[in-house]
Amino acid sequence: MNKFSPYLVIIILFRATILSQTVSSETNECIDCHISVTPGIVADWKGSLHSKSDMQTALMKPMLERRISVQSAPVNYSADLVVGCFECHSLNPAEHKDNFEHFGYNINIVVSPPDCAICHPAEHQQYSGSKKYHAFDNLRQNPLYSNLVDNVIGIKEIEENHFKLLPPSHLTEGEVCYACHGTEVTVKGMKSRETVMGEMEFPELVNWPNHGVGRINPDNSRGSCTSCHPRHSFSIEIARKPYTCAQCHLEPDVPAYNVYKESKHGNIFDSKKENWNFSNVPWEPGKDFQAPTCATCHNSLLASEGEVITDRSHDFSARLWTRIFGLVYSHPQPISGKTFEIKNADGLNLPVTFSNIKAAEYLIGIDEQIQRKNNMNSICSSCHGSGFSGNALARIDKTNEEADLMVKTATALMEKAWKEGIEKPEPSPFDEQIEILWQRQWLFYANSVRYATAMMGPDYSGFKNGWWELSQNLRAMKDLINLKGQK
Repeated sequence: MNKFSPYLVIIILFRATILSQTVSSETNECIDCHISVTPGIVADWKGSLHSKSDMQTALMKPMLERRISVQSAPVNYSADLVVGCFECHSLNPAEHKDNFEHFGYNINIVVSPPDCAICHPAEHQQYSGSKKYHAFDNLRQNPLYSNLVDNVIGIKEIEENHFKLLPPSHLTEGEVCYACHGTEVTVKGMKSRETVMGEMEFPELVNWPNHGVGRINPDNSRGSCTSCHPRHSFSIEIARKPYTCAQCHLEPDVPAYNVYKESKHGNIFDSKKENWNFSNVPWEPGKDFQAPTCATCHNSLLASEGEVITDRSHDFSARLWTRIFGLVYSHPQPISGKTFEIKNADGLNLPVTFSNIKAAEYLIGIDEQIQRKNNMNSICSSCHGSGFSGNALARIDKTNEEADLMVKTATALMEKAWKEGIEKPEPSPFDEQIEILWQRQWLFYANSVRYATAMMGPDYSGFKNGWWELSQNLRAMKDLINLKGQK
């Protein structure tokens, strides 16, 4: 009797299953090698909807059930083929500086949003207007933010009893702030690497790997769909679960996931998630899930009995009327995702001045705010009575107003310290002790209060980076100003 290794048997069975699908000859060649070289990648793809559905079948679904937004098969695309390795990694070769010859095929290493837009053009268009899409430039091209980043992660040396600040390396940037905001991935040239298939040449990518939301790709596009839909499963289920958002939205500055975990919604999710359907399109409250996740409120297509509650959006701020990530105060959502283009009355690239004068021409108006609040209310009302949801949304506005007043008091103390020469806003408003306390007031504590109220996690509004810290931090600022002022 012939003896096969268990691994060989798995490969034979796996190949037989794949061949039962309509897979292109190019993708089959990819699989022939990668099933042994990177079996995890192949297994992820095999479990994905891409491996099971072709364009022809996808376009036959009712509009509400479609997961693609293209209206017909793209030119030169075989509509009866499933979406495989070659179908994604061979697109737009002229734009991709990471395109290279690989076993007779020209392929790209990085699959970018314009590549995904072949099937998902509406999603790409929505995403391209968002703050996430511009997250890299919003950090790099805003001098104030760049200064803050440098002061946090720059190397400090002592020189004549003062700190000398050295710039952080690209590697440090890429694993801290730019891990979420995205790096700029460039091609340095070709480089030989030893592989299980022998020595091979690949493009040498700088600032890779990275899946930050505003990543600049080798085709000069921005964004990374894999931030939320991890390769190579590209799972809607994973994207809809709060763990995905928790990759970046954590305390102390953006405590969304922490607040969600302690909220009633998070408690229900954690207790009942095994019984929920995270893959249905559209997603139906009460039927598929019994409490919202981040995706429910921010971007999923929700419907009930065939009636749309809210449309799908990949601009994750499109349903928000207010921006609770205060810089330094809460404010209406920006009109454009390019927040680095905002110029306030003080000449800073911030949506508000330090005295809380809003750069209104860059922010959505009252009519748009009302429309967005009504949209959010319709989502809440799919599970709650109108009085419950209406009062909860009104509470957000009032809490933002009161938290902003606590920030304004801290800013008045900060300006007093600057005016009296106790500390200096130049060359940086972020490098001295009172300035650091001032940053904590709006970046950590006020933000915690805002998120806690918006997402119903009371301890983060009270004693966990909330009102307790807001009050104590003010006292610490005042005492330190008095102490340093006596010298």
